[in-house]
Amino acid sequence: MLPSVAIIGRPNVGKSTLFNRLVGKKIALVDDQPGVTRDRREGDAKLFDLKFRIVDTAGYEDEDAATLPGRMRQQTEAALAGAAVALFVIDGRAGVTPLDEEIARWLRSSDKPVILVINKVEGKQAEDTIYDAFSLGLGEGVAISAEHGQGMADLFEALMPYVDGFEEESYDVEAPDAPLQLAIVGRPNAGKSTLINKLLGENRLVTGPEAGITRDSIAIDWVWHDPNPSDPELADRRIKLIDTAGMRKRARVQEKLEKLSVADTRRAIDFAEVVVLLLDATKGLEHQDLKIADHVIEEGRALIIAINKWDVAENASSLFNGIKAALDEGLSQLKGVPVLAVSAATGKGLDQMLKAAFEARESWNRRVSTGQLNRWFEEAVAANPPPAPGGRRIKLRYVTQARNRPPTFIVFGNRVDQLPDSYRRYLLNGIRRDLGFGAVPVRMNFRSSKNPFATKD
Repeated sequence: MLPSVAIIGRPNVGKSTLFNRLVGKKIALVDDQPGVTRDRREGDAKLFDLKFRIVDTAGYEDEDAATLPGRMRQQTEAALAGAAVALFVIDGRAGVTPLDEEIARWLRSSDKPVILVINKVEGKQAEDTIYDAFSLGLGEGVAISAEHGQGMADLFEALMPYVDGFEEESYDVEAPDAPLQLAIVGRPNAGKSTLINKLLGENRLVTGPEAGITRDSIAIDWVWHDPNPSDPELADRRIKLIDTAGMRKRARVQEKLEKLSVADTRRAIDFAEVVVLLLDATKGLEHQDLKIADHVIEEGRALIIAINKWDVAENASSLFNGIKAALDEGLSQLKGVPVLAVSAATGKGLDQMLKAAFEARESWNRRVSTGQLNRWFEEAVAANPPPAPGGRRIKLRYVTQARNRPPTFIVFGNRVDQLPDSYRRYLLNGIRRDLGFGAVPVRMNFRSSKNPFATKD
């Protein structure tokens, strides 16, 4: 288990830029306006040969706990409680501020070791801050530029006593006990963060009545205890839960920060194995929900529909049947997507949702032997031979599975470019139905066999 390092500081001192530098990817949203980060985001960091978990936190502000900044501060306090060491970041260009002094007093009162980090030192105006930082009572600061990579060797030396000697866990992504990469997506205010908090049993993510609180896609490692496991050895199932920003209609997304949030959600879908599309039972199914579902399917991810706020839904039976019928019509390319009724407030249906997610990943991960696949293929072609456009027969020879995650097949034959879409759908639906792929996206490509006489006169 890798040790945790929390990045703490007031808004706009460069915490997320430092986070991105340490994880080696631009995954935390960065913008000039303060307060971009709201939830604490975790990532696997590497600094030379040091490996650790890095936690980006919201800017620390002295506000009432009931307000949004107050709820964000509670997340920062929780990050410090679980950390092996804290990086307290101040802005070298702005100098030591009264809020920096207040944060320093709070950190000194904790039992956690603290490394003072003076960021943005690439200009001469930061020289005075390097000396003034001694007044914070946290010793000599480490001067860096997170944006330009300066001072990383000094930061390495400061971190080494706290994070050296730990081993990183590795696993086979296709093994049954590998963590499930599960993304929760949907429109703003559908209850995505509330649902994850309910699963975790803690207020891990900032929630509230304000729409659009979540901006970053936040990944959380968690272990779910399956109350009715098919295999007792798999009762404790590891999951990487990914909370995402709400996705509104493209025409309504005007602000740069919201565009970044939506792009981050799309990346989260790309890296997920299974995606839960959360609907709001008080609003029903809207066109934007279908757009999100279609994107998930186009990316080849297994999809589950969960109707949230079921505890306050009116005319529940007709609502459920209406949503299923609309999904069958709106997602005609993939029939039978699981639809579940859940409540993030009460916990209703959440175990069933997670069980369905693991079953969907099993189908998404499934490989079929070449022998079994071609026996099915011969029977399917014999039962319904391909057409003969222009009196010339299309001959399909064999099929092979090129990959899984998502399941992808290649059919070889001659004149396959003239195969009608209806016959392609016949084969695709047959594979999904007869070979145990259920409602996961299956891809099928067609290739013509080479003609050995094509290049001869």
